[in-house]
Amino acid sequence: MTSWRIRDFHSADLDGILHLWETLKAGNVEPVYALSEVLASCEKDHAVVAVQGEQVVGAAVGRAAHDQGWIVFLATLPEFRGRGIGTLLLAAVENRMAPHGLNKLSALMPDAETRVEAFLGRGFALKKNLRYFERTIPVQRQELGALGQLGGRVLARDLWENVAGMRKEKELLERRLVLPLAEADLADEFGVVPPRAVVLFGPPGTGKTTFAKAIASRLEWPFVEVFPSRLAADPQGLAGALRETFLEITELEHAVVFIDEVEEIASRRSGEPPSPLQGVTNELLKIIPAFREQPGRLLVCATNFIRALDTAFLRHGRFDYVIPIGLPDRQAREAMWQRFIPAPVVDAVDVALLVERTHGFSPADIEYAARNASQRALEKAVYDDGGLASGRALSIHEAVRKGPATQDYLEAIGETRTTVSDEVHQDFLEDIETLGRI
Repeated sequence: MTSWRIRDFHSADLDGILHLWETLKAGNVEPVYALSEVLASCEKDHAVVAVQGEQVVGAAVGRAAHDQGWIVFLATLPEFRGRGIGTLLLAAVENRMAPHGLNKLSALMPDAETRVEAFLGRGFALKKNLRYFERTIPVQRQELGALGQLGGRVLARDLWENVAGMRKEKELLERRLVLPLAEADLADEFGVVPPRAVVLFGPPGTGKTTFAKAIASRLEWPFVEVFPSRLAADPQGLAGALRETFLEITELEHAVVFIDEVEEIASRRSGEPPSPLQGVTNELLKIIPAFREQPGRLLVCATNFIRALDTAFLRHGRFDYVIPIGLPDRQAREAMWQRFIPAPVVDAVDVALLVERTHGFSPADIEYAARNASQRALEKAVYDDGGLASGRALSIHEAVRKGPATQDYLEAIGETRTTVSDEVHQDFLEDIETLGRI
């Protein structure tokens, strides 16, 4: 007669499951599913345990989805192996899952797993030449409600790669921000504290918002943009709405929180009596230290006018880095033109000349000129002399479908008013020396 029995899982068995898990790890077996997943399935899906007296000596945990079932955990204590417990546990959990009408029951086991007999004894077939692929979904189901309420979203995964040029800025952000956040355990080994808050500053149109989104994309963290102008309409006032928003952000496991034109709510405080806006600045200064205490989050503030920020706002301890994002250099401008010029005609366009003529252009200026040139070329192809003379536009088949030429780009460049003046650019260079912190 056996000294153990199999029964349904009870909440009081969690310590026993944890002990089984630790026993596997101690034997250099790395379970396929995370402990959190196993414990969640114990409570919400299907689980059975083998017990001797009150001690849990084995467990099997299953999960069903549509007509497919998975064994997410199977373990017995070493001293109880070889007694057929594993096979009986599999049979018991399969019986619990039977009402789902499963067509297939599958299991993934680590290479070091030795209890293959339990599966073979239950009629499982060992499949050869299979590879296991795994990807972690960045936002868990329970976070979607909070994320939607905040107006946040998960951005496309390729935004970082799609940032044309700006190699120096990308490398700096990769090293200072992305690396310690993406590799938190490795950073901890080296004594590196991951950044919690940064300021991106520079002239308008240089790509600060683009970089903030690209950082979120690179980390695969939800992107939440805070709009002070929208919060100002809240009945509790801007300061109260700002505080409430950051409280809601704490419900997310990870997040890149972005505030553009932050000088609107963090400008220099002055005057007696204090203005209502000073109360908002004070509130933000209190929010940032509390935000910094929460791992898995990054606050990115962007400003075109860093000199307008309150001196206390940029103080050490609030922001880890104050990073300049300036006008693209020659190499960056070339990369941008290569991206914006249609592939079929890029070899026929004098890209070097365009790079030279767009010195002092921001990324936004270059994109505008490129789109303008494409529009010009399209109109020339459709509304040529014959088309205009006859009072009609040529059809697509009649039009000479050639992409924009160098002259189209030069004309568009000549008509583009640059966003950043020489004076603004010179002020930016001075700000790098006096306020930048990288």
